[in-house]
Amino acid sequence: MDSTPPPDLTARNFPTAEEDAHLVQEKSRYGGPESAYKLAFTDTEFLLREELRPVRMQLELLKPELVQHEHGIESTIVIFGSARILPPEVAQQRLDQARASGIEENERRAEAAVAMSLFYDEARRFAALVTERSRTLDTPIYVVTGGGPGIMEAGNRGAFDVDGKSIGLNIVLPHEQEPNQYITPELCFQFHYFALRKMHFVMRSIALVCFPGGFGTLDELFEVMTLIQTGKSRRRPILMFGRAFWEKLINWQHLVDTGMISPGDLQLFHFVESAEDAWSRLAEHYGFDATPTITGRYAEDI
Repeated sequence: MDSTPPPDLTARNFPTAEEDAHLVQEKSRYGGPESAYKLAFTDTEFLLREELRPVRMQLELLKPELVQHEHGIESTIVIFGSARILPPEVAQQRLDQARASGIEENERRAEAAVAMSLFYDEARRFAALVTERSRTLDTPIYVVTGGGPGIMEAGNRGAFDVDGKSIGLNIVLPHEQEPNQYITPELCFQFHYFALRKMHFVMRSIALVCFPGGFGTLDELFEVMTLIQTGKSRRRPILMFGRAFWEKLINWQHLVDTGMISPGDLQLFHFVESAEDAWSRLAEHYGFDATPTITGRYAEDI
């Protein structure tokens, strides 16, 4: 009796691209840079051609999408804010150094940095709170940041403090930007195209949480506001930490008084001052428990 097992009905008819990529060996005559012998999908020089931009854009859309899907990530909260905001202990150390230098301008800037460092702590506490509390929900909520230092680091660090996963969407910049050390490694992405990175910020987001920041923060804030205002995106909470900062920076009422926006557009966002306040706003919008009891535990406090 033949003991050979029957053919697998689901067996592949052709080798995979990965198998062929490993199988193909460089030929001595056709291994030089001028040769077209490489497989198209392993030929970096070919993929970087100007004409291949649509393919590269598709890849930048697909890779984070597929990886997040594989990890079961459906809902995120985006935390934006300045890369220049320091952890409080670092800000205080620089203030001490500035005072020792006796240079008034350095001392003034260092004092401002200490004041702004409070937002680092609040972003860290908020990310920890979201990560901890959302574990009780049917769909966990993951923090996503731009992956760099400052407020971005604080967001990833807060999730890390409570043993949670978080996402970093880094971008290649002319000056070197390393991903902060608190991003979950398998969820740390790098982008070339700002547009594709922005898409991934909002595709899964249930809220935008905006801390004080500069041009990049304002860019992301107003883009999301515009998408919601124009009906291109579903309405979701936009929470802005630090009313005093934002009202000094932007004269919102002037936009209404001059007819540039409608009075109702001021309801697109809410000011918050604390992690608990922000969670309560989310709870009210989505029906979560509106009385948070976890305020975010730092790893060194456990």
